[in-house]
Amino acid sequence: MIDEKGILFVLSGPSGVGKGTVRKELFEQDTDLRYSISMTTRNIRPGETDGVDYFYKTKEEFETLIDQNQLLEYAQYVNNYYGTPREYVEKTLAEGHDVFLEIEVQGALQVKENFPEGVFIFLFPPSLEELKNRIVSRGTETEDLVINRLKAARDEIEMMDAYDYVVVNDRVDHAVEKVQSIIQSEHCKRERIEKQYKRILEDETK
Repeated sequence: MIDEKGILFVLSGPSGVGKGTVRKELFEQDTDLRYSISMTTRNIRPGETDGVDYFYKTKEEFETLIDQNQLLEYAQYVNNYYGTPREYVEKTLAEGHDVFLEIEVQGALQVKENFPEGVFIFLFPPSLEELKNRIVSRGTETEDLVINRLKAARDEIEMMDAYDYVVVNDRVDHAVEKVQSIIQSEHCKRERIEKQYKRILEDETK
C-alpha cells in the first residue's frame, strides 16, 4: 500500500474569470479535497467559527508569522491582513489529503515562491470581451473600475507562464471536469509514485 502525501492545488486567474464559481461547483462534487482555510486579523463576525471560516489572529501574531516565514502568501486589505498558513497546509498534506487554494494571481505567485511543489492551475476567460461582460454584469463596478480591472487582467494573463496548467472557463461544468482530470493525472505522475516506492523499498531493506 502506497502511503501517499496530499498535493496542494492552487486555482488562480484574473478577477471576474469565475474562480469562486468553479471552486464551489468542484467542492459540491469532490468531497476528498480540503479547502485551504485562510488566516486574518479582521474581527470574527456573527455566525463565523475560528478554524472553519478563518483562523483569527491579532495583528501582532500575524506579523510574527510573517517574520517566521509561516505564511505561504499574504496581503493587506483595508488595514487587515489575510494569508495562507503554512502549518495548516503542510499538516493536511501530511495526513494524505489534497489541499485546494483559490486565490488571486499575485497571491498564487507568492505561494509558488514559498511552496514550489504545488500544482498551479490558471483559469482563463474564453475572451477579454467575455471577461468584460462578466465584470460589468456584476453591476458593482464603475466604468473606470471596469477598465482598470481589464488592464490588470491583461497583465495577469501575461503571468500565465508561471502555471502548470491552463483551463478555459467557457462553461463551469467543463472547467470543473478539467480541474478534476488534472487532480487525477497529478496523482498518477510517475515521479510521485516513484518517490513512494523508493521509500517502501528503503524501509524493506533496512
